[in-house]
Amino acid sequence: MSEDCNIAAALPRLAAAQPDRIAMRCPGTRGADGLARYDLTLTYAELESRSNAIAAGLALRGIVQGTRTVVMVRPSPEFFLLMFALFKAGAVPVLVDPGIDRRALKQCLGEAQPQAFIGIPLAHVARVLLGWARSARIRITTGRRAWWSEATLAQVERDGAAAAPPPQARTGPDDIAAILFTSGSTGVPKGVVYRHRHFVAQIGMLGEAFGIAPGGVDLPTFPPFALFDPALGLTSVIPDMDPTRPARADPRKLHDAITRFGVDQLFGSPALMGVLAAHGMPLEGVKRVMSAGAPVPPETVARLRELLPDDAQLWTPYGATECLPVAVIEGRELQATRTATERGAGTCVGRAVAPNEVRIIGIDDAPIAQWSDGLLVDAGVIGEITVAGPTVTDSYFNRDAATRLAKIGERGADGEERVVHRMGDVGYLDGEGRLWFCGRKSHRVETAQGPLYTEQVEPVFNTHPQVRRTALVGVGTAGMQLPVLCVELAEGVPRGEWRRIEGELRGIGAAFAHTARIGRFLRHPGFPVDIRHNAKIGREKLALWASKRVL
Repeated sequence: MSEDCNIAAALPRLAAAQPDRIAMRCPGTRGADGLARYDLTLTYAELESRSNAIAAGLALRGIVQGTRTVVMVRPSPEFFLLMFALFKAGAVPVLVDPGIDRRALKQCLGEAQPQAFIGIPLAHVARVLLGWARSARIRITTGRRAWWSEATLAQVERDGAAAAPPPQARTGPDDIAAILFTSGSTGVPKGVVYRHRHFVAQIGMLGEAFGIAPGGVDLPTFPPFALFDPALGLTSVIPDMDPTRPARADPRKLHDAITRFGVDQLFGSPALMGVLAAHGMPLEGVKRVMSAGAPVPPETVARLRELLPDDAQLWTPYGATECLPVAVIEGRELQATRTATERGAGTCVGRAVAPNEVRIIGIDDAPIAQWSDGLLVDAGVIGEITVAGPTVTDSYFNRDAATRLAKIGERGADGEERVVHRMGDVGYLDGEGRLWFCGRKSHRVETAQGPLYTEQVEPVFNTHPQVRRTALVGVGTAGMQLPVLCVELAEGVPRGEWRRIEGELRGIGAAFAHTARIGRFLRHPGFPVDIRHNAKIGREKLALWASKRVL
């Protein structure tokens, strides 16, 4: 296996150097107090040897280099063993958020054209009843019996352990490593094609950007991120929570894992950060927190800073499934920009992670085939955010039109071709070279007086103490849209207070030229949010809801 071009390449070295070090801890049985015992563990030696056996067993059943394989397995030892086995085999895992709309999920699985399907028994039941992944001819279950499939994962592992191990797949930088579907929070989910060089670059950039050193203990509340931990020499403690519902996580269980296993690193969505902030218990021993998926509310950042040790760092990396990380900012600097954000400047997401190149181009909804410096806007001018760098993915799987919209070809000074990714976000670079996020390009509201951007409008109104969050939407034809502010009140605020609060919001908006243009305010009982992070607001749904009330 190439040491340079596979996320599993570090495992043999780590297993030889520290065979008994715990690589993964997963929730298992529960005690009388309801807390997980975390009695499901994998050492580095076990992860190495058992994933080798599973890779050999998969090969016996035809899952080899290049085989697209749907993986629908909950966070568990089986998930991590299986993923590393697939990487070792050079197969192509296909990962889809299980909580997305069933129709979209079926479409995603159909587009991926998988040759194999590995899942929990319930996933196989859904596959049969709902017609998922009809192209998959190799079917394996993690269950105890091979119902709705041809073999259990345990059988695969036993057969592989007894067989002569196949040669390790030699995966090149440009070989496809995985297909990861976006959450679909701003449209139909798309399969992002990851090549092995993308994963290897991500590991290097994450380690460098956040100062991650081997020997730490990570609590990755978004399970796919746990796959990076072995390559970084970390122990993963998989939290006792539903990863598709981070806003409903039990903070008591999270704190139990942090305390019991000496967690010093935590990754979570803004929704999960909000859970920990509201719980109010100090995060003792945690030295590094990372939150991504959507802007973290400033009050959450402030509260977490109070709960963390003085020398801890709170990072909010900016990026997307198609390219991560793009830029980062630490909590102290983010807090220093809070006043500007609440006055309509947008959200500062920091400086580009080296060696990324972040540039701003004019807003255009059409494809751009080839890069030209004439696309660039002046410093401080809002435009579309683009990024070029080693983690920028090249394409979407079986989505040529989407690829053309999101990717720009560029020939460098050295004559080498590279891909520039259009983030689909709008923002600008300030005089210090920091990137400011102003919202999704598709969420801009085109009024007769000019465009309005969500992240320049909503933080102004979110300062109201009885408002949980707001969402700007446009109603009507682009260029003549009516800006409408949907408002979700804080928990416990009576409906009867709405008229007073609406008047106060109008007063807040009147203080700034851009927010003074907001004429309609609608109270909403509870915003729709994305499945993956429970943080991205479903503004498309809100726009339809608002249109029925103002037209």
